[in-house]
Amino acid sequence: TMPKEPAVLRQNILDTTAAILACGIDPNKCFLFRQSLVPEHTELAWILGCLTNVPRLLRLPQWKMKRASQNSEGTVGLLTYPVLQAADILLYKSTRVPVGEDQVLHLELAQDIAQHFNKKYGEFFPVPKAILSEL
Repeated sequence: TMPKEPAVLRQNILDTTAAILACGIDPNKCFLFRQSLVPEHTELAWILGCLTNVPRLLRLPQWKMKRASQNSEGTVGLLTYPVLQAADILLYKSTRVPVGEDQVLHLELAQDIAQHFNKKYGEFFPVPKAILSEL
């Protein structure tokens, strides 16, 4: 949600890919891709954003904390980031999502968005459940 220099962003992508591979993820057994190259993520985020009310997003604690750290000038990207996260989850029709405690409310938002979408347009998205870990 913060602007980055293009060279730094490219290096971050390479570093993250290297870290994922170093953790033992086998690209022969899973799909490894750059999310930013899949336009359906942002397209679905736009559609879901049109179904999500602003007061709900303003109540999320992460918005309040980050906005405070940005001198009360939080950006639209920061405000709508949880909707993009919901799109990331729902696009693949995920049923289980590993999350930390700090992301439970964002997953609850994804659940609410899925239920709202399904009620309005018919059963399409499974409502994802959290997989919580102590780690």
